[in-house]
Amino acid sequence: MRGTEQLSRLGQSLWLDNITRGLVTSGTLEGYVRDLSITGLTSNPSIFDHAIRDSGFYDEAIRAHACPAQSGERLFFELALYDLRMAADLFRHVHDASQGVDGWVSLEVSPLLANEPVLTLQAAKDLFAAANRPNLFIKIPGTPRGLSAIEDAIFAGIPVNVTLLFSRDQYMDAAGAYMWGVERRIQAGLNPAVHSVASIFISRWDRAVAGKEPDGLKNRLGIAVAMQVYKAYRDLLVSPQWLRLAARGACVQRLLWASTGVKDPNAADTLYVSTLAAPDTINTIPEATLLAFADHGQVSKTLPSDGGDCESVLNRFASSGIDSGLLAGQLQQEGAEAFVKSWNDLIACIESKSQLALHGMRAAPARG
Repeated sequence: MRGTEQLSRLGQSLWLDNITRGLVTSGTLEGYVRDLSITGLTSNPSIFDHAIRDSGFYDEAIRAHACPAQSGERLFFELALYDLRMAADLFRHVHDASQGVDGWVSLEVSPLLANEPVLTLQAAKDLFAAANRPNLFIKIPGTPRGLSAIEDAIFAGIPVNVTLLFSRDQYMDAAGAYMWGVERRIQAGLNPAVHSVASIFISRWDRAVAGKEPDGLKNRLGIAVAMQVYKAYRDLLVSPQWLRLAARGACVQRLLWASTGVKDPNAADTLYVSTLAAPDTINTIPEATLLAFADHGQVSKTLPSDGGDCESVLNRFASSGIDSGLLAGQLQQEGAEAFVKSWNDLIACIESKSQLALHGMRAAPARG
């Protein structure tokens, strides 16, 4: 049995951390659904930047939509929504069969709006309406300034993928924003069943402390943090606060493992996927990691709901001068800045291709 099927049978959803137009139109994504247990996907500015820059799949669409009044950002969202609608339709049977628990795709609001919650909320509303698909998450960063936008988006009935979470405290803040949004819907007499996921980034922890780890703990910090978050997640699901909301019809905000591609070339290429096996969670897997896990990945145990040895591991890192609380804030800030850079690179690439298309149109000889 393939490792991907083992995870699926365990109760963990596998989502592809990638999208390109060619991946969808070639039938490759459909093959991953059929053969590798993929039941959703995520996207981000970096993924689209590479897809548009490094392939010709988007050139015709850019030429077709190029016009002097069309901004690069608006053109990007047209391209991205076209891809994500196709993907959402491919996963729609999963979404319907799971009553909305699974079968999702994700699109991020502009990272330039990260410190503007009012504008973030409006962008989330506009993108969700433009997509016109019930199984599309709008990704909003779980930064301090993003929490109010997350709460307001949930209150507005918009499914939210809370991204850029790195620690238990950041996760609990995001879960609190989600639950308060649901609570407001209940108070307003609205349907509380609005779906959400909370995305915890893993591998960036180990890249940040590479060469500084205590003996025997190489590539263990991200996993220890994940274990700590998983315990908080399981504890929250049996808390009086959540049980009261669940009794009114609220949906669980599922925990999602993000950044699960291995950065250390000397580590097993399936390290984070095999270690983060846990029921009622999601793992978003880069394409290369998915293929590796399908080929030789194995599931030997699941994450302990009590956190296992995470506290002792985190204490050993603290004794070595690594403050996980401070580092979590730094990683979140760096992640937000990296998304802005990817976004700017993406928009510049689209605008460049658009300008080339317009120049070609102007240079083309008239036909008489």
